[in-house]
Parts: sequence; C-alpha cells; structure tokens
Amino acid sequence: MIIFPAIDIKNGQCVRLRQGLENEVTVFSADPGAMAEHWERLGAKWLHLVDLDGAFSGKPVNRNLIADICSRIKIPVQLGGGIRDLDTAQAYIDAGVKRLIIGTMALEEKDGFRELSSSFPGRIGVSLDARDGRLKSRGWVEDTGLDVDQVIPELESMGASFFIYTDIARDGMQSGVNVAALEHVLKLTDRPVIAAGGISTLEDIQEIHHLGPKGLEGVITGRAIYSGSLDFKTAVDWIAKQET
Repeated sequence: MIIFPAIDIKNGQCVRLRQGLENEVTVFSADPGAMAEHWERLGAKWLHLVDLDGAFSGKPVNRNLIADICSRIKIPVQLGGGIRDLDTAQAYIDAGVKRLIIGTMALEEKDGFRELSSSFPGRIGVSLDARDGRLKSRGWVEDTGLDVDQVIPELESMGASFFIYTDIARDGMQSGVNVAALEHVLKLTDRPVIAAGGISTLEDIQEIHHLGPKGLEGVITGRAIYSGSLDFKTAVDWIAKQET
C-alpha cells in the first residue's frame, strides 16, 4: 500500500482546505517544490498534487509551478485540478506528470473523457468525490445527482484506469476513514482505488491496510502529515514491515 503525500496548490502555496471549501484555507508552506523534496526524502513513492486554483476555475493555473516540482523530484507525480481538455492533459504529461486525475470532465463531458483515456492509456484516473454517497463536481461545489454505483461501471468502459475515492465530509477533518463506503467502492471495480479524506493517524492506516489485496492501492493524506498527527516516515516504515 502506498501513502501519497498531498500537496494542494493555491496561489502558489501548499495549503489544505477544510471539507473542500475554498475559503477554509490553511497554508502549510510557501514553497511547494521544497515540500515535494521533503516527502521524497522521507520515503514517499508517489506524490499527489492538486491544482486547487484549476479545480475552482476549470483551467490550469499553476502549470509552471507543477512542471518545476516534477523537475525537482525523482518519484512519479499524479495530478488533479482543472484538467478538462486534451491540450491541458498533454501539457502536463510533457511537464513530467505520470498520471492525471479527472473529476468534472469525466462526469459531464463523456466523449472528451473517452478521447483523453484513449490518448493516454493507463494514465487517466477519476476522482470520485462524495458526500453521503452523492457525487460532487466542480471543486465539490455542485451536486451531480449521481452516486458511485451508477458511474463506476460506465467510467471503466470509457477507459478509467484507477479511482480516487474521497469522503468529502471527512476531508481535512482528521476524523478517520469511512471504511464501509471504501469497502463498497472496492466491490464495484477491479481497477486500483486510492482512498482520501479522514486519514489522521497510523491507526487509520492500520485499519484499512488489509484492503490492499482487495484493490486498495493506497491512501492520500495531507493535513495529518502537516499537523503531525500522522508521522509520515513512521507510517511508511510500518507498511514496509508488513509487506516484506
């Protein structure tokens, strides 16, 4: 199981939002690139980047900064936020991003998502952001009227290669993982699933580690590793010990 340290970028800074709310911002670093190097030194195998400005505006905002981060580290990067057309996706791939995470486009522009998936096979995932099982879009501010049971089979048929499942009610709250909801998503797909939202302590990771063989590729954590409630290196070392 992989722990993906999250670097959420807003106004050129590394931040975290509380429950995805644009005005509920905590700034953790003015230098996202240095933060990326920090997590790599502590043993990160992947980095999870989010262009929050892009997610809210619907267009890439921090492209140059993201390219700089990719050039400063050796580990692969996955990126979400504001990727809603083929040209933007190509620019990020050219900048060194390994995998792209699509949200709104996958739900609202199906032909475009199919084209994206076929153009970059194995590199396009979908972010499923839900509150009480209902999916949100456009930076979590709009209700799609859909639930995960409806969309996962269709997204698979359109070429989604992995899924990120976020429980919005728990994101940034450090309240633990919604295990039942995560287990439900894992039963719906044979594609890798990454859990986000609620990871607060090593115990939270230990609680869901057994889901690895059932398709859980890893977890994304942000606020917990910045605030110190989860020691990143301790968690990485614990997972390595279980899997040797």
